[in-house]
Amino acid sequence: MRTIAFVTQKGGAGKSTLASSVAVAARASGERVFIIDLDPLQTLVKWAGAREAADIGVEHVPPAKLSKALAALEKKGVTLVVIDAPGQGGEHAAAAMRVSDLCVIPARPNAFDLWASETTRAQVKEVGCDYAFLLNQCPPSQQNARVEFGAKSLQAMGGLLAPLVSARVDYQEAARLGLGVSEYNPDGVAAQEMRELWGSIKRRLKKAAQDSKPAAKAPAKPAAKKKAA
Repeated sequence: MRTIAFVTQKGGAGKSTLASSVAVAARASGERVFIIDLDPLQTLVKWAGAREAADIGVEHVPPAKLSKALAALEKKGVTLVVIDAPGQGGEHAAAAMRVSDLCVIPARPNAFDLWASETTRAQVKEVGCDYAFLLNQCPPSQQNARVEFGAKSLQAMGGLLAPLVSARVDYQEAARLGLGVSEYNPDGVAAQEMRELWGSIKRRLKKAAQDSKPAAKAPAKPAAKKKAA
């Protein structure tokens, strides 16, 4: 079972919207997905309440019970857990960082979000979790200088997931209906963005798993036979 967490200290970066749509894209690719909503506001619990399908479980879990909840989900055969952490520091975000295989740090292309991303990155590195940045809510018409600056800044801090995610109405409408964008408008640009994003996350998880494997030991050479005197 793999666990990813959407974390950042800056509110409004779109963590819940991204988490729900990535979870739906992963489910469509064959993963058994469960969402843990760490946010006291329980945004994704409400999203699940509006959702007609029961293919993705969603539950609010307090930080103290997070490890126990993950162990239970693994026993049930869940292959991917998506954690939505609140947009603040404290124990909620720290708990998500400690148990995750990958922390996704979303940021909008503005100075305030980029500064907050630096703080979040420092916290993630402190607990030793792999991380990647995601530039969200970019102007859809063109990649202007502000977006280019944001992309270069995040790449310099430790890697940027592809693609850059645009600000589109489909995301808001899908969230309102308890859907992911790939369900709301399967042929839309936003849907393609989320399918590509899940592909990027999956590759990052695979690479992290390979890097964490201990190097195989070389087979011991047979001892040389002593010559008879």
